Amino acid sequence: MKAFLDNNFLLDTPTAERLYHEYAKQMPIIDYHCHLPPNEIATDKQFDNLTQIWLYGDHYKWRAMRTNGVNEHFITGDASDYEKYEKWAATIPYALRNPLYHWSHLELSRYFGVNKLLNPNTAKEIYHTCSEALRTPEFSVRQLIQKMNVEVIGTTDDPTDNLENHQSIKANGFGVKVAPTFRPDKAILIQNTNFVNYIHKLGEAADINITNFWDLLEALNRRADFFNHMGCKLSDHGLEQVYATDFTEQDADRIFRKRMEDHTIYEGEALQYQSALLYHLGTMYHARDWTQQFHLGAMRNNSSRMMRMLGPDTGFDSIGDYSQAQALAKFLSRLDDQNRLAKTILYNLNPRDNEVIATMIGNFNDGSIAGKMQFGSGWWFLDQLDGMEKQN
Repeated sequence: MKAFLDNNFLLDTPTAERLYHEYAKQMPIIDYHCHLPPNEIATDKQFDNLTQIWLYGDHYKWRAMRTNGVNEHFITGDASDYEKYEKWAATIPYALRNPLYHWSHLELSRYFGVNKLLNPNTAKEIYHTCSEALRTPEFSVRQLIQKMNVEVIGTTDDPTDNLENHQSIKANGFGVKVAPTFRPDKAILIQNTNFVNYIHKLGEAADINITNFWDLLEALNRRADFFNHMGCKLSDHGLEQVYATDFTEQDADRIFRKRMEDHTIYEGEALQYQSALLYHLGTMYHARDWTQQFHLGAMRNNSSRMMRMLGPDTGFDSIGDYSQAQALAKFLSRLDDQNRLAKTILYNLNPRDNEVIATMIGNFNDGSIAGKMQFGSGWWFLDQLDGMEKQN
C-alpha cells in the first residue's frame, strides 16, 4: 500500500509515474482563469499566520466547516484567527475523500515541509510552524507564486476597475505575467437589484453618460480598449446559461431604458436584452482577438438568509440543472455565421452536461487554428460534493 502523499500519490501505473515525473511536473502553470486579488500581488502581501492565507475568503473551507456543525462565529464572525483555524483543524479529519483534504495536506507538505496529518492534536504545532514561515520574505505572495512555477496569471476584473494594481505590477517588473480578464456580467444581468447603480458606475469609468443601449455598447467598447491596452486577452462570464433568444437592438434599447427608469423587467424582456448584449460583447472579443470564456451552470447564493448576512460568494452556491445545449448552439452559430466567433473555452458545472459541451465544441472548430473551441478544465463541483465522513 502506498503512503499518503508520497511522490507517487494518485499515480497508479508506471506510465502515470513517468508522464508526471518526466513531463508534467516540470511544466509551468499558465492560469488563464483565477480569482487571485491583484492588490495582494501588487503589494507583495505578507501573511501573518496560516488562517489568513488558508481561511480568509475561502468559502469552500467555510462550507465544510458549516457541514461539520461549526458556528458562523468561528467562520466569518469575530472569533480570533487561531480560534477559526482550530475549528478547521477539527473539521478536516472528517473531510477525508473530499479534495479539500488532499489539497490542504499537499500544501502543508510541498510548501511548508510539514508531513503530519492535520487534526486537533497536531493543530498547534502546525499553526506555529507555518505561521512563522509565512512571516519570512520567502513566503510573500510574489515569492509563493514564483515558488509554484507560475508563468501566467489571468485575474478576474470588472470593466469599471481602473486596473491600478495591474499597472503597479507591470511597473515593478514582476517576473510572472499578470493580465486582467474582462468580466462584464453586471452589465448583462438586468434584473439584478444594483443594475442601475452599476450602469452609472460604468458610465463614470468610461467617461460617457449612458442613457440608451448604444451608449452602453460604447462604454463597454471603451473599457475593453483600456483592458486590451493593459494586456487583457481574455473575457469571462459566470452565467447560469448562455442567452440567445431573438432580439432587435430597438427592443434591447427599449428594455434598457425601462430598467434605467426603475420599472419592472419581465423574464422575456430580460432574455431579449441579455441576448442582445451578449452577442455584441462576443463581437467585441472577436475584434480584439480575445478568447471568451463561459462558466455555465452555477446556481448561486441559494440561502437568502445568508445572502442578507454575508453577501455573495460566501459558500452557498451549488450545481444548477439549467438547459444548455440549444441556446449555446444558437449563440455560437449566430456569431459564426458572421465570422465573428472568437476563440472560446466552455466550462460546465453540472457533470450531466459533459457530453453536451464536448460535442458542442466540435460544431464550431473551423480549421482556422488548432483548438479554437475548447472544453474548459474541471470546475469547483468536486469541492462541493459531500465527502464529509459522518461523526460518531
